[in-house]
Amino acid sequence: MQRIIGIDFGTTNSVISVLEADGSTRTARFGTRDVFRSVLCFWSEQKGSRTDLRSAAGTAAIDAYLDDPLDSRLIMSMKSYLAQRSFTQTTLFGRAVTLEQLIAIFLRGFMAESGIDAASASVVAGRPVRFVGENADDGFGNQRLEQAFRLAGLGQIKLAFEPEAAGYRFSRDLNAPANVLIGDFGGGTSDFSIIRFDQRLVTPLANTGVGIAGDAFDYRIIDNIISPRLGKGDTYRPGGTDLPVPPEYFSTFAHWHRLSLMKAPRTLRGIREVAAHSRHPERLGGLVTLIEDEAGYELYQVVSAVKAALSRSDSAQLSFYHKHIQIEELIDRADFERWIAPDLAAMAAAVDAALEQGGLVAGQIDHVFLTGGTSFVPAVRRLFEERFGGEKVSSGGEFVSVAEGLALIGRDRLGEAA
Repeated sequence: MQRIIGIDFGTTNSVISVLEADGSTRTARFGTRDVFRSVLCFWSEQKGSRTDLRSAAGTAAIDAYLDDPLDSRLIMSMKSYLAQRSFTQTTLFGRAVTLEQLIAIFLRGFMAESGIDAASASVVAGRPVRFVGENADDGFGNQRLEQAFRLAGLGQIKLAFEPEAAGYRFSRDLNAPANVLIGDFGGGTSDFSIIRFDQRLVTPLANTGVGIAGDAFDYRIIDNIISPRLGKGDTYRPGGTDLPVPPEYFSTFAHWHRLSLMKAPRTLRGIREVAAHSRHPERLGGLVTLIEDEAGYELYQVVSAVKAALSRSDSAQLSFYHKHIQIEELIDRADFERWIAPDLAAMAAAVDAALEQGGLVAGQIDHVFLTGGTSFVPAVRRLFEERFGGEKVSSGGEFVSVAEGLALIGRDRLGEAA
C-alpha cells in the first residue's frame, strides 16, 4: 500500500510516524528521543561579496544559537503565530521571511533529520481545534499551515484534528463500543474531542479547544517569580509623579516566542529611560541584560524544569543566575496550582463545551485519554478524575500518540487496507 506518514508539528516539539505494511506504526528517532524540537536558528555567512542566510533546526538550532547568541536569531513557537493576521513576516539579517517560509524551512530540516522519504507518501498533519491567540482566526491558521507544508515539498497533505488522532491510537486497546473523551495538551493549545468507537466505525461527536497549555503554565511561573525581580509592579518618577512601570514589558517578556521582539533599539531605549527614573533601576537593568544577551532560552530551560519538577514533588527550587541577576525561590505546588487556576478553568469550560456539542453528560463518557506533556501536571489530571472518575482516566504515548494516530487516520480516510 502507499506509504502514509503522520506529522505532528507542535509548538514545542514535533513528531513523525510512518504506517507500516502490517498496520503498525513506527515513530522516527532523533538520537535517543522520539521528539524533535520545533526551533530554528538563523545566522549570516559572508561568501566573497555575497551574504548567505544559514539555518539549523531542532537541537542543532539550539547548539548553533548557544555557540553565538549575539550574532544569531533563535525562532521558537512558530505554530503560535499561525492564526494571527497581525504577524505575516519577520526580518532575518536584512531579509524578509514569511511565517509560512519559516515553518517550511523547519519542516524540511525536520524531515531530513528523520530519514523518512516523503516524496511519494501521503501525509496527514495535525492541526489544533483552536489556534493560539486572543483574536485567533482558525480558518486563516489552517490555510497558512497547509501552505507551509506545500512550501516544504509535502504537497499530498491532509489535515486532521490532533485530539482525534490521539484517540485513534488509544482505540486500538478497546474491546467494546465506547464514547471516548480525548484531551491533547500541547505547548500552545489544549484540544478536546469526543469520539464514538464501535469496531472499525469511528464517529467524531465533538471537537473543542482553547489556546492555553504548557506555555501558559510557564508564563505563570515567569509572571509570579521572575518578572517582579525584573521590575514588574515597580514605579518610576519621570516628572515628580509616581507611575507604574509599563506592564507590557512583562506580558511580552514572559512569552518565549515574543522575547526577540524586545531587542529592537527603540524598545530597549524606552526600558532604559524608565529604569533611570525607577525606584529600583537594577531590576529593569536586569531585564535589559537578559534581552541584550539573548538569555531567554537559558531562562526558559530553568522554568520548564521547575514546572516538570512540580509534577513530581510538592515543591521545587527555581535557581537562575545570569551576570548580576540572582534568583532563588522555592515554589510550592499549591502556589503553582493557584497561579494556573484561570487556565484550568478555561480547560474545564472547553470540556463542558465538548460534552454539550456531543449531546452527552459526563456519565456517558466511557473512557478519558490524556496525552501531551501538560497531562503530567497533577492539577490537570485531577480535573478529569473528579469529573469522570479516576478509573476512566488513562494516558500514554504522551509525545508520540498524535503522530501515530495521524498515520492511522490516513489509512482509514484513504481507504487503505490495514
